[in-house]
Amino acid sequence: MTEEVLAGDGIWTDESEWEIADLDGDIEGEAAIAMPTLAVVGRPNVGKSTLVNRILGRREAVVEDIPGVTRDRISYEANWAGRKFWVQDTGGWEPDAKGLQQHVARQAEVAMETADAILLVVDATVGATGTDEAAVKKLRRSKIPVILVANKVDDQKIESEAAALWSLGLGEPRMVSAAHGRGTGDLLDDVLAALPETPREGGGIAGPRRVALVGKPNVGKSSLINKLSGDERSVVHDVAGTTVDPVDSLVELGGKPWKFVDTAGLRRKVSNASGTEFYASLRTKSALEASEVAIMLIDASVPMTEQDLRVISMVADSGRALVLAFNKWDLVDEDRRYMLEREIDRELVQVPWAQRVNISAHTGRAVQKLVPAMETALESWDKRISTGRLNTWLKEVIAATPPPMRGGRQPRVLFATQAGTRPPTFVLFTTGFLEAGYRRFLERRLREEFGFDGSPVRVSVRVREKKERKK
Repeated sequence: MTEEVLAGDGIWTDESEWEIADLDGDIEGEAAIAMPTLAVVGRPNVGKSTLVNRILGRREAVVEDIPGVTRDRISYEANWAGRKFWVQDTGGWEPDAKGLQQHVARQAEVAMETADAILLVVDATVGATGTDEAAVKKLRRSKIPVILVANKVDDQKIESEAAALWSLGLGEPRMVSAAHGRGTGDLLDDVLAALPETPREGGGIAGPRRVALVGKPNVGKSSLINKLSGDERSVVHDVAGTTVDPVDSLVELGGKPWKFVDTAGLRRKVSNASGTEFYASLRTKSALEASEVAIMLIDASVPMTEQDLRVISMVADSGRALVLAFNKWDLVDEDRRYMLEREIDRELVQVPWAQRVNISAHTGRAVQKLVPAMETALESWDKRISTGRLNTWLKEVIAATPPPMRGGRQPRVLFATQAGTRPPTFVLFTTGFLEAGYRRFLERRLREEFGFDGSPVRVSVRVREKKERKK
């Protein structure tokens, strides 16, 4: 009998027979479906993010027992009784907010204006406040369906107190406990009745590529998404760490839709973080895993830090395509440019393949160059090399530079196959182990021959075990 190993593009047998399988197909992107949007609004610390997580059935929104954790408007995909819709979490709304909270309140107002239905969340243990009454007055001016939610109704005693919320004039308050799930099923039935089948404004654009904006705090991620979208999608403030949750934005660039995710800045390792920072780090990692290409923003005006290098390592380990965007280029003089080039040569040796663009999110300088950089990186990330072409190239390379001896014997490379894409992954079938240095050599030659600019390339070795002869 012969031993067969399935390896993506074909089947190798120990009788030295190679059968090429036709697996060179294009990978299609997911199609985005136009779905109605439910906005969850209310004053700070009434339990909006907890209710969002309850609706989703999973912990997505960052929750902590202090007011003001959520600052941007963040969209999540929800499913109830077979119907899909967007749930938009918002920061606390206050009519007379100042400073950073004023920006947060504006994001909540945008959600109120663009949603297809609204949940106004009120803390039943506190009762109606002046802020709640101001929110009701604002919502009455719109023609959007509004459902009043009395949250934190954990027992019948509070339920009787919550009945006083009829005074707000929005009809019967739906009594729920987001923390315990009480009443949320009935609430979702009411939500489906209020939501239209399709959104008021069209948004069902097919196949957006998914982009994660990553980097340390205050490097300009939110400013960049606002500049690209031409809209105030994310709260921008001088305070480092303004963004806590990943913020999704669908933006059309170069005639194509792109789904950008503005993530929280990573200050330290997830294992060393706590509270809001810990959950924000987890959300950033999840956003990166759900993306196809990452734009790593680096402050070009100051020396690169350990934080920058740690985030770059995280992107490289995730296997995503990568664009390095050196931001705040308007603040870089000739001396700094010279020093930056030296830093790049010294610090970024692990990602020499990454696309590089010098931009200024503040002035808009060269941000349009990000699109071709992303397209090149994604093309490389999706690239597949046919088995015949790959092995013809490999035979020439090995003939010119054979693998080094190991244990007094020289391993032979029998053949290679591309086992997958996203990122391109190659498997070498050999008679012995190949040194890491020789694998890196083959990766460099792969890039020289086939490109792969902007994408990581993975090369693994599978040693063909010898069979014991029957006595």
